[in-house]
Amino acid sequence: MAQPTPSSDTRDFPARFAAVAETAAFALSFCERHGIGRPAAMRLRLVIEELFTNSIQHGYRGECDTPVRIGLAMIDGYLTVEYEDSAPAFDLLARMSTLPPDLVAPLAAPPTDGLGVYLVGKFVYGARYEYEDGHNRLWLVMPP
Repeated sequence: MAQPTPSSDTRDFPARFAAVAETAAFALSFCERHGIGRPAAMRLRLVIEELFTNSIQHGYRGECDTPVRIGLAMIDGYLTVEYEDSAPAFDLLARMSTLPPDLVAPLAAPPTDGLGVYLVGKFVYGARYEYEDGHNRLWLVMPP
């Protein structure tokens, strides 16, 4: 992950659904301390909750105590998110710009995953992904 800046916070959370509320509180507290308005704070909360629940459900295939690291910072006036887990490699950047198949399939078709990741893509200005040393690392830039 990038070197912390004076206006950054990083925290590890166990990959458990009970920690979702803690990730939300972490995000909202950061926004409050940095004067980020409620609409942007709610978008950040949604983004983090989506990434976190995907790590648990799809990455780790269930709850575990393996940490998920979330870093938040204000850089050049933008809200940045550094998200890291040690699940198998998965680059979700392509899914962030592609509608899930069930949104273009007949209504009778069973729903599939992907809408949350697509929405995450709509909330960010920029994103970068890498898989290194057994870790998925995702950097997101969002409007404040």
